[in-house]
Formats: sequence, C-alpha cells, structure tokens
Amino acid sequence: MGPCFSPLCQFITAFTDFLAFMVLFNYIIPVSMYVTVEMQKFLGSYFLTWDEEMFDEEIGEGPLVNTSDLNEELGQVEYVFTDKTGTLTENNMEFIECCIEGHVYVPHVICNGQILNDCAGIDMIDSSPGGSSKEREELFFRALCLCHTVQVKEDDNVDGLKKAHLSGRSSVYISSSPDEVALVEGIQRLGYTFLRLKDNFMEILNRENDIEKFELLEVLSFDSVRRRMSVIVKSAKGEILLFCKGADSSIFPRVTEGKIEQVRSRVERNAVEGLRTLCVAYKKFTYEEYESVQKSLQEAKLALRDREKKLAEAYEQIEKGLILLGATAVEDRLQEKAADTIEALQKAGIKVWVLTGDKMETAAAACYACKLFRRNTQILELTTKKIEEQSLHDVLFELSKTVLRYSGSLTRDTFSGLSAEMQDYGLIIDGAALSLIMKPREDGSSSNYRELFLEICRNCSAVLCCRMAPLQKAQIVKLIKWSKEHPITLAIGDGANDVS
Repeated sequence: MGPCFSPLCQFITAFTDFLAFMVLFNYIIPVSMYVTVEMQKFLGSYFLTWDEEMFDEEIGEGPLVNTSDLNEELGQVEYVFTDKTGTLTENNMEFIECCIEGHVYVPHVICNGQILNDCAGIDMIDSSPGGSSKEREELFFRALCLCHTVQVKEDDNVDGLKKAHLSGRSSVYISSSPDEVALVEGIQRLGYTFLRLKDNFMEILNRENDIEKFELLEVLSFDSVRRRMSVIVKSAKGEILLFCKGADSSIFPRVTEGKIEQVRSRVERNAVEGLRTLCVAYKKFTYEEYESVQKSLQEAKLALRDREKKLAEAYEQIEKGLILLGATAVEDRLQEKAADTIEALQKAGIKVWVLTGDKMETAAAACYACKLFRRNTQILELTTKKIEEQSLHDVLFELSKTVLRYSGSLTRDTFSGLSAEMQDYGLIIDGAALSLIMKPREDGSSSNYRELFLEICRNCSAVLCCRMAPLQKAQIVKLIKWSKEHPITLAIGDGANDVS
C-alpha cells in the first residue's frame, strides 16, 4: 500500500511529527534556566526577610519565609481570610464590667468626681441589692474565681504576662485563654482573689480577707461546639455546686431562673459596643444527684467507642436547669493600623473576609471600627434569625436579587476596589446558616445552595462570618479555594483554632 497523499493524512502526519519533535527536543530549553528561575525565587524571598517595614520591634523578629514561591503568590491573592481575636485585635483583654442580677459593677468608677471603691457596684437597672441578690452576687464572684483553667505562678520575672499582687505576693496568672486571665484579674479588683489550686483544692480570698477552700470534683472542659465550660466543686460546708460560664447563645437556653431579660439586654448593649461577653450560671446538686452525674461521666470517659460523643451527651444532660447569675464584658482593642491595612487591601481589589467565633453584634462593631464595613455599606444578613422568618431558599434568592440588581449596568473596577457608582454590599453569615448551606439536600445535592451563596459573596465587598466553629472556618476557605475560578487565597490566624 502506497503512502497517503490526502490533505487529512498529510495534516495528521505533520501533527504527529510536530509532537515527536517536541518530545525529542524539549531538552533544548536548558536545565540551567530552571535552576536560574528557582535561584531567583529563593533569593527574592530574602527581600521579605530583610524588609525593615515588616520588622516587629516588640518581639524583635521579622517575617520568616518558608517557601520560595511566596513572593509571586502574594501578588496574586484575591481573597484574604482573617480571624478577629489576636489578628485584627491585640488579644490583650481588659475587664470592663460585670452585670449581676440586674446590677452593673465597674472597677475604678468615677461618680460625682470621686473614685468609688473597687468592690462598689453601680445600680443601673434595679433597686439596691437585697438579701437574695447579695447571695447571688457572692456566688457570681465565686463562679468566676473557680470556673477557669488559670494557673498561678509566683515569679517576678515572667515575660509577656500580666502581674497581680495576691495577698502581698507578686504572682502571675497563666492561661491559654487571655479572656480567663482578664476575668480573674477583674474579679480580683472587685474583692475576690483566686489564690491557687493545690491538691485538687481551689483557694480564694474573699472581701473579708478570709480564705475559702473548694474541692474540685469535675471539670467539664470548654469546646468550640458547646461554647461553654463548667466545674463541679464542693464547698467547706458540704454544698456541691456546678458553675458554668459561656457564650450567651449556649447559656440562655439552659437557664430556668434568674433575671434573664435584664441580663440579656445588658449583654446585647455590650455586644453592640464591641465588647466580648460571657454569661455565668450555677446549679446545686444533692449527694444523690452528684452520684448520678459522676456515674454518667465515668461511663462516658471509659467508653471504648464514641467517647467524645458520649461525653458531649453527658455534658448536655448535666448542664441543664441552670440559674442565671449574670454576665461579664471584656474589651479587646484593635491592633494599630488595622483599619488602614484593610482599607489598602480593599483599594487593591482584594476581598477581605473576617471569620470569628464571636457574637454577631460584637464582630460587626469591630468590623465597622476597622473599616471593613463603611457607613454607606448595605448590610445583608444570612443568619439563623432570618432563616427562621423565611426559608433558606427564599433568603438566598432574595439576597441574590439584591446584589445582582445592578450587575448588568455597573462593573467592579478591580484596580480601585469598588467603582464610585456601585452599591457597596457587606454580608453577615453565622455558623448555623453556613451549616444549612453546606448540608446536602434531600435529593443528595448541595451544590445549588453553595453556588448561589458563592455568587452572593462574589458581589459583596466584605463578608463577616460569625459564631464559626474552627472546622467551619476551614470549610469556608476550602469552599472559595476550590470554586471554579480557583483563586489564590490568604488565610491568617493566630492559633490552632484558625488552622484546623
């Protein structure tokens, strides 16, 4: 059979010859070029290390570059995901006030030109505390002195930690959570001092300078799902008490007594001002009830299968029927130049998302303070409260119509952020709403809601995700990272919760 001279055969022959040429002669690109490019990347990464403007004088360290591709990837970032606490804020907590049974207590308050005593309370809601209120007040202070994981170190030279003078001694409170340190120090200024934990006994110093001892029976540890922690202690009188502190969303549904509405209104007011709030409750056990609690906890701890699930179920049963004592407010100031940084990122066309576990009002106040949201930003809410009023489907389509209303006539200027004519949108979503969006539908598909959610987010200049569990933070980043555009993303966090 002779050679084929048809146009199709000639094209196929030429194409296969070209491919063979590329395979055989690809070494024409010199190996030295690959080496040169990699060396350029490697040396270029040192310019970040040598950058004086990125040097932190407080800790005496500059940036540490772990990959040679960092320079070119930073120039392509489209989305920045940031935690709030410790990233936008200083993670340096300061105790502001506490509300007990409707009475507000503020350390070092100036009233009529005079500084009130540390333990003085300012009544802003009810009449003066009565006998029962006095008892609840003492229980509240004891709860904050006992319900924590703070350790006391008697040392004059501990770097980076606050010092507290306990009964004439120089001591330092140490904890993995700055909130706990701030609360223990704040309560100390109000008359109750946590002294130490020794041989499973917790010692506190009360206002009369008497040392009270409580036996620590059980610790129901904090986790990001429950959003609360509890301790079960036994007093010198033989009373067995459970003290519980946590987020308002996890405490209020479990409370059956106490001045709930007064405390709730104070919590909401503090949250709007950008303060971090915690609620405190307690419960008394009889010996028979405690034996039952101890038995259920022991069975859960010794379970060989589904131990964490059984512990969570045991905690859920124990932390019921609580009596509300009050709430606390702690301030975490914004980092210096946080607002200028976010403004510069938005002008560069980069979208900034804040992922936090804080209450929505607290997080929103911080977002306004750091200029993530502006005065003319139209806030769109995709929250549990909104979904309770309407179905998830209706809320998503309503938001989609709102953000896409002007998309046909107005475009986004990627070099200067938002064009002057375009409406600036900001989206707020909470963890419960995100769970519904990510949850597979009954027909087995979940992509419809996800795509609609992504479309809404793409048309918002800023997104705030509040009440987020660590796993949900990872889901958000993954959702954007693996969307059809495959954008380069930058995720910033200050702890293990943010990189789970």
